[in-house]
Amino acid sequence: MPTLSVFLDVPLAPKTTSKLLDDFQQDEDPNKVYLGYGVCMTGEKIPWLSPVVTRTLRRLIHDPSFSYTYLPEHGLEAFIRVATELLVGRHSPAIAENRIGGVHTIGGNGAILLGAKFLKDWHRGPRVVYMQQTQREQYGPIFQELGFSLREYTFWDTFRLVSDTGKLFDVVEHAPDRSILVLYNSGSFILPRKRWFKLSKLLKKKQIFLFCDIPDQGLVSGDPDMDNKILRYLVAQGFEFFCNERVGNLVVVTVSNKSLLCIRSQLDIYARYMWGSPPALGSRVITTILSNPALRMEWKKSLRSMVENIMLTREKMKEKLRLLCTPGSWEHLTGQDGMYSFLGITVEQVDYLVTKKHIYIPMNGLINFTCINYQNIDYITQSINEAILTIGPGPQPKDPPKTEVMADDPESKNLGHMTSESKSLGLKAPGLSAYLHNKK
Repeated sequence: MPTLSVFLDVPLAPKTTSKLLDDFQQDEDPNKVYLGYGVCMTGEKIPWLSPVVTRTLRRLIHDPSFSYTYLPEHGLEAFIRVATELLVGRHSPAIAENRIGGVHTIGGNGAILLGAKFLKDWHRGPRVVYMQQTQREQYGPIFQELGFSLREYTFWDTFRLVSDTGKLFDVVEHAPDRSILVLYNSGSFILPRKRWFKLSKLLKKKQIFLFCDIPDQGLVSGDPDMDNKILRYLVAQGFEFFCNERVGNLVVVTVSNKSLLCIRSQLDIYARYMWGSPPALGSRVITTILSNPALRMEWKKSLRSMVENIMLTREKMKEKLRLLCTPGSWEHLTGQDGMYSFLGITVEQVDYLVTKKHIYIPMNGLINFTCINYQNIDYITQSINEAILTIGPGPQPKDPPKTEVMADDPESKNLGHMTSESKSLGLKAPGLSAYLHNKK
């Protein structure tokens, strides 16, 4: 006689994978394209790895001295050190004052979960978390499960087709005192120093706790040091904050060494019962590369090369749409930085591309430019042109405001400086856009 399960009332959980990706994988159309991947892709439709990473990985695997013993709960100390230095700079005042540290985590979500768990138990303020719309699907359930309420915000202006990071003032001004602000990809924020100084005063006045999220350091400007100027400014201003370095490092910045030791001791306890020991292989690859000047320089050069390809893809796409006489302005394609950008089309036009042309784009129009290559760029631009002509143009953008570039502000020098490595790579502030313009 069969025994009845004690779990008869357990329902089938919804899929955690993206429905958009599921639909793409089941699509049999030979022209199908997926523009929503969350990683850097190659023209061969596989995730990109810097060549130096691949070589280092092979070398470590065949190294007879490689240890497979468990790491302590807080992780590999050498990895935490080099990853944290990459984030805030080797000569950061926080490092000199021993008030910054990290905990080795299981991926980016592990860092968010670890930090959110600590904030639930120890943060004295309303359980209100602000995060950008593009983060809600990935991080929202983590905070909600711990009892936080979510409030969304966005910097993308759908009418002017620009990313207006000045909207951060509105978010902070309306946020309750002592609430939590998740700040995504700070390397893409363009504000002059005076504005950042004003914003930092407002953040301190309202005691807003920042939880920064760094998904792809170095893939905004081509230089990891340039991408983190804002974080380094916050450190210099004496802010306390968490930072999710998605390689698996939760960085903790405090006001004193005593606070750091106390916070890390609590995080170590959480890590011990959440996963016990973080993964070792990837962290040792990163440690090896960042600790070796030659390998580190090669890795930085590969980043610059990838960002150059992204910027050139943006230029080509804009030019092809211009030659097709596609209605609307497409200057925003080259006005944005990094792997991801809003395409600037309507929900109806996105739906047309998905259902009629088999081009899979998230409904908010945020696409990954590394998914576009010489094999599909013509099909994608022709399909966009067709979608707009068929559906009709959306709201026409107003004239975009003048871009506020930090490096053009004479008072922005305190936000950071270019390293000797950056100069040797040929990069010029304010980023790779200027570099490519000068190269022309």
